[in-house]
Amino acid sequence: MLKERVITAILLLGGLLGAVFLLPATGWVVLCAAVCAAAAWEWGGLARFEYSLRMSTAIVFGIACAMLGFLTGLGRGEPGGAVVLIPLYGISALFWAFVVPLWLARKWSFTRPLLASLVGFVVLIPTALALMQLRAFGPWVLLGTMAVVWVADIAAYFSGRAFGRHKLAPSISPGKTWEGAVGAVLAVLLFGFGVLVALGADHAGGAPAIAAALIAWTAASVVGDLFESLLKRQAGLKDSGALLPGHGGILDRIDSLTSTLPLVALATLWLAR
Repeated sequence: MLKERVITAILLLGGLLGAVFLLPATGWVVLCAAVCAAAAWEWGGLARFEYSLRMSTAIVFGIACAMLGFLTGLGRGEPGGAVVLIPLYGISALFWAFVVPLWLARKWSFTRPLLASLVGFVVLIPTALALMQLRAFGPWVLLGTMAVVWVADIAAYFSGRAFGRHKLAPSISPGKTWEGAVGAVLAVLLFGFGVLVALGADHAGGAPAIAAALIAWTAASVVGDLFESLLKRQAGLKDSGALLPGHGGILDRIDSLTSTLPLVALATLWLAR
């Protein structure tokens, strides 16, 4: 399994780097829309949709994502037009900041297909659009944003394995620990400030604000991971899909990104105004 995971991870990273740096803006929008459609198919599985509803959800989400990408100019690589997406990113931010913590605490489940579809829209569409928008600002902007989440995930895994004693959410994801979460925060802080030092950025005056943002960023990634873990547990599934050998499905790989990318996209647009 470890060998399979490593091979898949290398292929995924190589494919991502190639797409981020080589695809034209139009191709990137189409790719992001396809990823959104695949994730929507898996979302239908978590919501226990029937086949026809799963398929229609995947198609509608993919088309909606592509249309929004092209209508906002992201298909031409122009991030400025994406300012109209601020309300959508704002809804995503409110969902992750206020709704999901309550969802996790009370362990709500999907009882109506319409609710599951609306939640899926809030989770998946802003994520796909954020992928388009951050890449339009620059490939390294997108990769840097994703790298923070990867650092948090990897550090949480290894620090949890080495020092984990106190369960973070035992009824949702028994493998996650508070020690792993602390390790993730420390690793992200080291990574974030290390990048700023390497870039020669003058961050001394804003260090507390930067640290707070990085901690919030890490917390959001953990919340996204826990949310998908709860949905999988309620659906009786180990993985959201089987598309990626050793890694499960698309949602298993982007769970932490769904809660972080839209927030970063919102902050980027707000600062660029």
